[in-house]
Amino acid sequence: MSENRLKYETSPYLLQHQDNPVHWWAWGPEALSEAKRTGKPILLSVGYAACHWCHVMAHESFEDPGTAQVMNDLFINIKVDREERPDIDAIYMGALHRLGEQGGWPLTMFLDSDAKPFWGGTYFPRESRYGRPSFVTVLLRLAEAYQNQPENVAKNTAALIASLKDEASANERAVPGPDVRDLVQRITRAVDREHGGLNGAPKFPQWNIFWLLWRGANRFSDEDAKQAVVTTLRNICQGGIYDHLGGGFARYSVDEYWLVPHFEKMLYDNALLIDLMTEVWRETQEPLFKIRIAETVSWLQREMIGEAGGFAASLDADSEGEEGKFYVWSAEEIADVLDAEDAAFFARIYGVTPQGNFEGHTILNRLDSQVLLSEEEESRLAGMRAKLLERRASRVRPGWDDKILADWNGLMIAALSRAAMVFDQPDWLGLAERAFTCVATKLSAGGDRLFHSFRDGRAKAPATASDYANMVWAALRLYQATQSETYLVQAQCWTRVLDTHYWDSDSGGYFTAADDTSDVVVRLKSAHDDAVPSANTIQLSNLIALAALTGETRYDERATDLADVFSGAVARMPTGHCGLIAAELDLGRLVQVAVIGAEPSELQRVLRSVSLPGAIEFVSEATTFPAASPLAGKAGIDGKSTAYVCVGPVCGAPIQDGATMRKEVLIARS
Repeated sequence: MSENRLKYETSPYLLQHQDNPVHWWAWGPEALSEAKRTGKPILLSVGYAACHWCHVMAHESFEDPGTAQVMNDLFINIKVDREERPDIDAIYMGALHRLGEQGGWPLTMFLDSDAKPFWGGTYFPRESRYGRPSFVTVLLRLAEAYQNQPENVAKNTAALIASLKDEASANERAVPGPDVRDLVQRITRAVDREHGGLNGAPKFPQWNIFWLLWRGANRFSDEDAKQAVVTTLRNICQGGIYDHLGGGFARYSVDEYWLVPHFEKMLYDNALLIDLMTEVWRETQEPLFKIRIAETVSWLQREMIGEAGGFAASLDADSEGEEGKFYVWSAEEIADVLDAEDAAFFARIYGVTPQGNFEGHTILNRLDSQVLLSEEEESRLAGMRAKLLERRASRVRPGWDDKILADWNGLMIAALSRAAMVFDQPDWLGLAERAFTCVATKLSAGGDRLFHSFRDGRAKAPATASDYANMVWAALRLYQATQSETYLVQAQCWTRVLDTHYWDSDSGGYFTAADDTSDVVVRLKSAHDDAVPSANTIQLSNLIALAALTGETRYDERATDLADVFSGAVARMPTGHCGLIAAELDLGRLVQVAVIGAEPSELQRVLRSVSLPGAIEFVSEATTFPAASPLAGKAGIDGKSTAYVCVGPVCGAPIQDGATMRKEVLIARS
């Protein structure tokens, strides 16, 4: 039966296409069987709900009956939500790169009837423009080539699959790594000293890079690296990439100033920025960072809580068919909401002009007024922002992708858990714990196995290595924040799943897909940086932490092996593995700090004022540590708050004054 089958799905992105005249299938055994039965090639279209150019191509081509007829006649058409099936997206994006094409979404790939790729691209216009052929022309040519040039198609598929497999099986071990101090200095020189971010445009927050710079700044007392991170975060916080009315950060800026964003808001970007900003605030005590973190958590509470307390995936860039329409303002609209004096003051601070800074409208920003104003003035501005936010609420909202993703939730749970400790915000910890419970229960696949995605009461899509790695990170952060052994036990259980179903027993390292994920043509394996840290990066940090917390040598041995597996890749391209290099800084010398005492103390204040990225931290009235931990048996002395600072397996003498603690913590992290 020929029909569009996406109406049976739960993904908001797939449901956006349920009324297309295209006979779409979702990725799965039924679609793949149909391709084999008919012998037709597969047209694979990959995107996500918040993707602007995905919407453009859908409107131009997938909603057009003539284009749809060509697609239906010549291909088995499969739609994939890249957030629901990141493993599928990664395979075919990797194939596109090997064809010499720049990646992006929508991803448009052409596969043989066995789902092996032979050609692809990204956005194709309905009519020829932008130097690109029309989509129908591409369809006709590729269908003809598939029928008339089967040898060439087979040659392409074999070469692409072989290349993907070669990367996954690469085994260059024991290769000396880069000089990390030198690498940090080299990357720092590539940072825009005025605006932050890497030089040029577009600009992305790039957590992996700036996390390494921040860690290097602390380890090597590198003031230039520190300033590079601080400058970047200041400009991100004051630029148009930040939503100054509602909170939350957009995905990236199209310019070098952080002014004009690509307006979609992703859960993972906000999680990673909260985490980095928390560490930078500890060191700098800069009020701006504390304010932006609190505002972003408020946005999370107000707009991003999905089913069962899990965090939703994203907010779209578009509303009413226009990118950014929900977020931009005219001077007249501002004046209609605020009185004349307030409107003039607000316009001066937030860059509002009659001509605007984006297609005749204004993206609110404070790039020209970076310094925070007096407490009275900031309070006055807060009242104005509240009025404008209330007015904005009457606009047509961007699309909300409310599916719960295990990996992205893990990132936000980890970030909130640490921020709750640093800023003494128990409500934030409650948010993190509820989301953790959601993932552990609603996304359960039985035993300790997980699904990747949950929406509308249904869990689906096989879990990837990042789902487990990020949720282990979340569990370890929650263990530190609560001292509940439940979280430590769960971290160990999920690590066992990773070791059983994802570890490459031949070459080492964790595959993206499990050994029982049956619908992938190749199992990828990488520690390369992406918009989010890789599973191998996060799990390296987790293994180091588990070894320290439990004293079990198997975790330490696996961590050492994992770092060794990717040593060749790191040596070849260190700037592409910043996250992994940052994690390796803790091998053999992880810092652990415990402050034990009944009342808030100077020791707690000191701990909150020194950045300790990667460290394990406990603040508690009385904590029982695992028997093999170097902190085992440590307690308060003479009824006073007492701190212990450990590096690797060795703890220093008990500390009861702030000056000594600050000195010892600074020595430990260097």
